Amino acid sequence: MSGRLSGRTALVTGAAQGIGKAIADRLATDGATVVVSDMNADGATKAAEAIGKGAFAITADISDPDAVASMFTKIDERTGGVDILVNNASIVPFVAWDDVDLEHWRKIIDVNLTGTFIVTRAATDQMRAKKKAGRVISIASNTFFAGTPNMAAYVAAKGGVIGFTRALATELGQYGITANAVTPGLIESDGVKVSPHNNAFEFVEMLQAVKGKGQPEHIADVVSFLASDDARWMTGQTINVDAGMVRY
Repeated sequence: MSGRLSGRTALVTGAAQGIGKAIADRLATDGATVVVSDMNADGATKAAEAIGKGAFAITADISDPDAVASMFTKIDERTGGVDILVNNASIVPFVAWDDVDLEHWRKIIDVNLTGTFIVTRAATDQMRAKKKAGRVISIASNTFFAGTPNMAAYVAAKGGVIGFTRALATELGQYGITANAVTPGLIESDGVKVSPHNNAFEFVEMLQAVKGKGQPEHIADVVSFLASDDARWMTGQTINVDAGMVRY
């Protein structure tokens, strides 16, 4: 345990499995008290138990403002408020453009972009009320740079997260709160393994500068850095973590 996040509370959304769980585990290892948030109550509880180190679970739908407000009340009562927010929860679809209708579009935007806003609104209000020099880290996607097919609504939502991060940094810098985004490439997570995206690793690896399959821990390492004081002079940035698939 590095201890560099000792005394801080970190909320990780969508942390029952995959990238979110890896991030929660790493932040707990770094000393933070981690809140594992997910719509999957059983999965969140099991993840928190597996992580240990004082981690606890809260079930919440990030697209529901009332559920989010309740979550932050519970965090305040239990730890005194959040210091680190990791916006990880999202829906990752595989839908051809000709099959994208308004219902699908709204569902993806509601969770992946509006949900990020709802949680960030609550978190940063709590940070400022508690006078915390907080960290907001949002998981976007390198599909924003690549324009990946079969993911139109997702790409649009994650592009929105990047834009939102830049604006948020401008708004909150005066309070000592930083906002940064991380754009993973294709990651061998639990969700990807059971989706059509699992068939894309061979093609994606051909495009990567560093060969191999991306792992959730690769993203957790970068989030850990951004959550720490080592990144205190960084805000409004988008950090691409995809083994050099996208180089810009």
